[in-house]
Amino acid sequence: MEQQMRFAREWAPWLAEAGKAGRSARDLLAEMARERLDETAAREVIEEFFARLTGAPAPWQRAPLRSLGKGPADEAGAFDTDSRMPSGHVIHAVDRDVRVLTRVKRPIIAVLDNVLSAQECDRMRSMGRPKLSRSKVMNTQTGDEMVMDIRTSEGCYFERGGNELIRRIEARASAIMGMAPEHGEPLQLVRYRAGGEYVPHCDFFPLDSPGSDAHLAIGGQRVSTLIMYLCDVQSGGETVFPEIGFSYVPRKGQALYFEYTDATGASDPLSLHAGAPLGSGEKWILTKWMRERACVY
Repeated sequence: MEQQMRFAREWAPWLAEAGKAGRSARDLLAEMARERLDETAAREVIEEFFARLTGAPAPWQRAPLRSLGKGPADEAGAFDTDSRMPSGHVIHAVDRDVRVLTRVKRPIIAVLDNVLSAQECDRMRSMGRPKLSRSKVMNTQTGDEMVMDIRTSEGCYFERGGNELIRRIEARASAIMGMAPEHGEPLQLVRYRAGGEYVPHCDFFPLDSPGSDAHLAIGGQRVSTLIMYLCDVQSGGETVFPEIGFSYVPRKGQALYFEYTDATGASDPLSLHAGAPLGSGEKWILTKWMRERACVY
């Protein structure tokens, strides 16, 4: 306790100024993480500093911060599961009705039907095929995008608003994900061939990794993902959530939506997911990621 209070006192002036400026708890946590502070200790300081020393809650918090969960054995309520996606069995996504086939409470997952037409799937594959190159992933130490064996696929990005089809899909994704288009990263197209896979990973940027800093500066943390499937698969290639034993088999025109960061900024480790090795044929996906703030690319 003495060590914790000494830690809190060291940050007291900065916390006080940040509180007056109305900065969010999420921003404070990210900045403390960039200083290589232990995340659990930083969360406790942010959450309890004002309560301990002034008797009042931290004024920038919309809700109490929650610690990162460790798995299914977490205490109930350890992660806020209010979804950004519209409720109901049908979502009116600008120009078409998307059917909700399955919902999972934690992590927040939804299987969606009628997201893309067969013609749109084929057109996106045709547009992207000449642009494909080996997929890259973020180096957690440097932030650089690198080719690594944990992801064996080819991909490319489409400029936001690049043509009428891209604008239509982006608007549809925005309606499904419950966030403004300005919060979205560019659409990413990926092709997996037989044997291709993406080992278990989380889509949010780890706050304790120096390589996340440059990515967080663009638009803050990633909060949700929409994976749109551009073809059926012959065997393998499932999207798997190993922590909860959930697996989705790709179907052309369908999509898988999931969230991993709640309104307090807590990231849910149960969102760990993977692209299982493809048995045969090809697997094509189109992915949209949303950030907590508007981002510029």
